[in-house]
Amino acid sequence: MGSGRLYAAVAAGGFRRYATYRAATVAGVFTNTVFGVILVYTYLALWEEKPHLGGYDQAQAVTYVWLGQCLYATLAIQGGGAEKDLMERIRTGEIAVDLYRPADLQLWWLAGDVGRALFQMLGRGVVPFVFGAVFFPMALPTEAGRWAAFAVTLLLATLVSFAIRYLAALSVFWLMDGMGVNQVLMVTGIFFSGMVLPLNAFPGVLGEVVRVLPWAAQIQMPADVLMGETDPLGAFAFQAAWAVVLLGAGRLMQSAATRRVVVQGG
Repeated sequence: MGSGRLYAAVAAGGFRRYATYRAATVAGVFTNTVFGVILVYTYLALWEEKPHLGGYDQAQAVTYVWLGQCLYATLAIQGGGAEKDLMERIRTGEIAVDLYRPADLQLWWLAGDVGRALFQMLGRGVVPFVFGAVFFPMALPTEAGRWAAFAVTLLLATLVSFAIRYLAALSVFWLMDGMGVNQVLMVTGIFFSGMVLPLNAFPGVLGEVVRVLPWAAQIQMPADVLMGETDPLGAFAFQAAWAVVLLGAGRLMQSAATRRVVVQGG
């Protein structure tokens, strides 16, 4: 119970920390809304030329756009979540303080990132999504069960997102700098998550590959569950499997790093 309260407090701290950046939140809402409008009209033109691309109709394509804008900051698709601070602490040597805490390193950073994600969802993600629902035709469910299943996919997507970024952050124990890793996170996050185009629309072998990678658990699975395009239990299994694999890999990598850690900056 004590550990549970500890990580809940860390999550609450992560929420409060991002809630203090009010100007940045307003700017983020505006940016996501503008980009959403641009992408919607781009998608509408594309779907006009290729109806039912990726198995979606136009309303589903529009829904996918606004869901992507809602989850962009929530899941730190291009990075910028807990991994950014963790990389810096490893680089400067402040990670030594984290290792002396009577808490699990991975769970500590996961809790903080969950708090960040929750704020970004409420503070930055909901408004663009509601804007899209008001001004554009969207394929939203009316059944409470579908919304509940969608909520589960969001939780699992958050775990997968953190697990990917945690592995990237731990690489700084060996690389000594996170700039290159951050660039890789940005490119892979945008391309493989389906932020630019739904993964269902990727052709041939490329499509088959990207749809089984862990990034598919972030936007594609929640979108398909929300719009009734896939079985929720299958989506849960896919997301949970990647979460277990990646968090387990992070645990192994963390163990290897802390056994032979060299603290920089003092």
